[in-house]
Amino acid sequence: MTAPLKTIEGTGDIAGAMREIGRGAKAAARVLALCPTAAKDRALAAMAKAVRAHQPDILAANAEDIAEAKAAGATAAFIDRLKLDGKGVVAMADGIDIVRSLKDPVGTVLDSWQRPNGMTIERVRVPLGVIGIIYESRPNVTADAGALCLKSGNAAILRGGSESFRSVRAIHAALVEGLREAGLPEDAIQLVPTRDRAAVGLMLTGLDGNIDVIVPRGGKGLVGRVQAEARVPVFAHLEGVCHIFIDKAASPAMAKSILLNAKMRRTGVCGAAETLLVDRAAAKSQLKPLVEMLLDAGCEVRGDAATQAVDKRVKPASEEDWSTEYLDAIISAKVVDGLGEAIDHIERYGSHHTDAIVTEDQQAAEKFLNQVDSAIVLHNASTQFADGGEFGFGAEIGIATGKLHARGPVGVDQLTSFKYRVRGSGQTRP
Repeated sequence: MTAPLKTIEGTGDIAGAMREIGRGAKAAARVLALCPTAAKDRALAAMAKAVRAHQPDILAANAEDIAEAKAAGATAAFIDRLKLDGKGVVAMADGIDIVRSLKDPVGTVLDSWQRPNGMTIERVRVPLGVIGIIYESRPNVTADAGALCLKSGNAAILRGGSESFRSVRAIHAALVEGLREAGLPEDAIQLVPTRDRAAVGLMLTGLDGNIDVIVPRGGKGLVGRVQAEARVPVFAHLEGVCHIFIDKAASPAMAKSILLNAKMRRTGVCGAAETLLVDRAAAKSQLKPLVEMLLDAGCEVRGDAATQAVDKRVKPASEEDWSTEYLDAIISAKVVDGLGEAIDHIERYGSHHTDAIVTEDQQAAEKFLNQVDSAIVLHNASTQFADGGEFGFGAEIGIATGKLHARGPVGVDQLTSFKYRVRGSGQTRP
């Protein structure tokens, strides 16, 4: 294993250390922007190999993090996000290999044309530069973010959560080992070597102009702070208030299967369904079975009057419930007067993240897909497919709900911008 990352805890010079990290990342980004695909792929292959080889070190570090989190009274849901096992480490390595297999976006000619004066113009993909990633609890983000940034020609500055500090360091050491083996600059993927929150504030300033984009992955508190304080562009979503709408033409069996998966597969992910909407025309036959299924699966249901009427275990929903991201085995449920009211409800209370319709009516499905203004809209599929890996991106650096540059899962293509290459033969402008 590589030598442990030197920390700067208690040194008092966090600002100086962070400036040095920024300068190193900017220099590495210039190298990566011109790096051949084969060299990046060699590094990614070596990184995946190192992650597999150092699984015992990664798991041992993770066990220490979990013990510390439990001693501090962390919730079961938090521990679930933090915990790694052998299968999870293998999945991290496999994810790096999948990213390696993707087409290199850098240098792709998006469009080209010739002007009447004879000049030719090309729009070409280029890296963004230096990506700062600030994340909480999930240590696997370290490998996902590092791999995606490298494949897209960007340098990465990673600031993992304090609760996963040891796990993140162990994974990062494997990534650096891969970079070294391939002869790429080790500053291409750097880890902030402190738990001090002052480092986050420094990253949000842009480190003297050396960070081009910030990507926060974590809870509402973290994302809200980043969006409020960042002086550089941010790719993020604040909340995942995701909806499942059961249309009057929905298959009952499909509705149950999709709803159960969307809510209960993993309750703590941003793509978990938080609100169930049922068409009043389907409520008589569908509402009771759906509600009972959720309750019997251990999910608390908070409903409107119509939903409370089908099962005494349903608790009354408050106005706040309709816009709440529970990240737990809780769901709000409401009967609506058709597709139009469902769309209106989603527009009023949703977070423009991920929303789904279950229906056999193709016309209703198309209306939903066209009119719901969310980053991801689905027909007859679980909202838990809101994931870069499931989109074929290999992994994701996060999900963005903004409308500028990136929206939805952020993969290698979304980590690039473009420039124009213009070729002339002596033209001057009259």
